[in-house]
Amino acid sequence: MDSKKEAAAGEAKNGPPPGPVPADNAAASVAAPADRDAVLGKVEMERKLSVIKAWEESEKSKAENKAEKKLSGITSWENTRRAAAEAKLRAREEKLEKKKAEYAEKMRNQVAAVHRQAEEKRAAVEAERHHAILRYQDMAANHRSKGTTPPKNKILGCL
Repeated sequence: MDSKKEAAAGEAKNGPPPGPVPADNAAASVAAPADRDAVLGKVEMERKLSVIKAWEESEKSKAENKAEKKLSGITSWENTRRAAAEAKLRAREEKLEKKKAEYAEKMRNQVAAVHRQAEEKRAAVEAERHHAILRYQDMAANHRSKGTTPPKNKILGCL
């Protein structure tokens, strides 16, 4: 009985003892190498598919990163060019504003000069008028004192 207990304990540790294969397992043991090759082939195929999938994901990731880097470069280029163009525009606008202010000042000076000339001409006309009035007042006073009448227009006398 001890040997049966030891045999049972050995089976529990090591699995069933090697011995004659029953008739049901005979077909399985003959097909086992073919099944094993099929299983190994399937495992190898799954491994290859897994490697291919990992490679594909890696390449896609590289392509995405490359595209993102290029897009980032394009955006940076665009921003740089836009900033340069805007700076140039601001500089030109400032230059035009300066020219506009200078031209406006020139026109104000010209208007002031015209006004000054007009005032000088008005003053000259007023002085001439005042001089003429004084001259005619003197002539009228002379005529009154002498009792003479002023001469008629020479132009009317020719007709």
